[in-house]
Amino acid sequence: MSAFLSTHTRTHSAGALRAADVGKTVVLTGWVKTYRDHGQAIFVDLRDREGITQLVFDPSFSKEAHEAANVLRSEWCIGVIGEVRSRGGNVNQKIATGEVEVWVKSLEVFSKSDTPPFAIEDDVDTNDSLRLKYRYLDLRRPKLQKNLMMRSQITRVTRSYLGENGFLEMETPFMVKYTPGGARNFLVPSRLNPGSFYALAESPQIFKQLLMVAGYERYFQIVRCFRDEDLRNERQPEFTQIDIEMSFVTEQILQSTMEGLMATLWREVLGVELQLPLRRMTFAEAMDKYGVDKPDLRLDLVLCDVSTPSRTSGFKIFENVVNGGGIVKCLRIPAANAEKLSRSMLDGLTDFAKSYGVKGVAFARVQEGGAWQAPFAKTFSDEARNEVNRIAQAVPGDTLIFVAEKYKVANTCLGAIRLHLGDKLGLIRKGEWQFMWLTDPPLFEVDDATKEIAAAHHPFTSPRVEDEELLETAPEKVLARAYDLVLNGVEVGGGSIRIHRSELQARAFKALRISEDDQRAKFGFLLDAFKFGPPPHGGIAFGLDRLAMLMTQAEFMRDVIAFPKTQKGSDLMTECPTPVSKKQLEELFIQVKADLPVK
Repeated sequence: MSAFLSTHTRTHSAGALRAADVGKTVVLTGWVKTYRDHGQAIFVDLRDREGITQLVFDPSFSKEAHEAANVLRSEWCIGVIGEVRSRGGNVNQKIATGEVEVWVKSLEVFSKSDTPPFAIEDDVDTNDSLRLKYRYLDLRRPKLQKNLMMRSQITRVTRSYLGENGFLEMETPFMVKYTPGGARNFLVPSRLNPGSFYALAESPQIFKQLLMVAGYERYFQIVRCFRDEDLRNERQPEFTQIDIEMSFVTEQILQSTMEGLMATLWREVLGVELQLPLRRMTFAEAMDKYGVDKPDLRLDLVLCDVSTPSRTSGFKIFENVVNGGGIVKCLRIPAANAEKLSRSMLDGLTDFAKSYGVKGVAFARVQEGGAWQAPFAKTFSDEARNEVNRIAQAVPGDTLIFVAEKYKVANTCLGAIRLHLGDKLGLIRKGEWQFMWLTDPPLFEVDDATKEIAAAHHPFTSPRVEDEELLETAPEKVLARAYDLVLNGVEVGGGSIRIHRSELQARAFKALRISEDDQRAKFGFLLDAFKFGPPPHGGIAFGLDRLAMLMTQAEFMRDVIAFPKTQKGSDLMTECPTPVSKKQLEELFIQVKADLPVK
């Protein structure tokens, strides 16, 4: 044990000292951020997770401490005893402790450091791979420390709020039964059951429903989940959910309780008061106005459907799409913003749209009297043009942007164009928190080509009561008692009211063409449990990583995760995944293909 620590305890963090502390003798610990030898005195910026304090080693104050400081270098870990003094008129406005400095009486070097592979600073341009390889050094950066401290506060406030509202924190298994469908699972071989595998749980869905059957009424868990899927900025192979389930609730009761959680988080973590209740919007309205089921409401631009006038417009491209079962969607850019739309920006939308499966994007500038300046304007009838202007509420100076395609493709593409142009034109209002509940989505997804039906959520999601009669006759029209919480265009949580009646569940399975054998194989233990008085129940899961990313205003999800993986799912710091020995494989009764590496 360090002799220093056996006799001295830290009195303050490196970010705590203020003018009121002048004259105090303090004990500080941390890392050397910068070292400056000014000849007579040595100045060191001491850093810990809370901030920075300037240390002064002056031989007139302590010759021994000054001599010891001569060898200090960046990232050495040290402890000091010293006196807090005012910096007078030489205040450093960039740091919270800028009014004071600590004149050091005694210095202890806990450990030395090699020269770091990159500077431990927020704004240094360093290769991402290098940062991930030395993640423990990257985590010393103030920005990442602030992010992870806020993430810790989010979980602490969440636990407190849910506990105060009658929720029990309970654990569910990580290693579960593999059930085909949904996201791809990671598999774990069982040594004690040769040839059999566990799956790492992608969510506690079935287990939390079983807890409702067991009578626990209100459950939550801040839980690690696993999905073996392609990665991007908002995805990791292992991620964290705030998982919640409630018995004897309606959508309104559950949503109101969750709004309380969000309001508490924003108040206690960010100091922001949310206006409750939060806005609600149906899936149909979101798709009609914004083209997506998670609209960013910080942007006022909206889409409109102009399929009806386009059907008889005389413009064959639009007519053919509508008569073939597609739609024509229009986005109006108001005159004040349309002035910033250059011809090159408009022409570039066609290339932008190709990634969404759209061959082209049409646009027209509205002239005096409602006429259009557009390549296709002469082929578009006056009557149809006037009706499009009316629907879009277009006035002279506006620019209209059109996409004609199948319903889903047209909406998705023009919704993306809306965000793209909103960003380019600076129309997205930064600094706002725009929440909304998305409600009443379709219960099933229908493949356009095969007409096959699949569950849009999971097969235990309840249909709306008024739509139950359509399960057999028109399942594609059935809407779900499901809901997503959307924040600034990002889905931060989603859930549903579950089916708890056996006969309704059987009808849902039949609509999905899941045979009784498949039902037993995949969900037998849950179906058995539902024979014993299941309560009405529903739940939701919030993505903790996404919430933290938004609340900290981090650019990437990895900036709120202590030890993230790369987009290929690898850990550059620990150099995993790795091959394993032949002996380990034999113990698990696994044989690797000959062309794959084995230790």
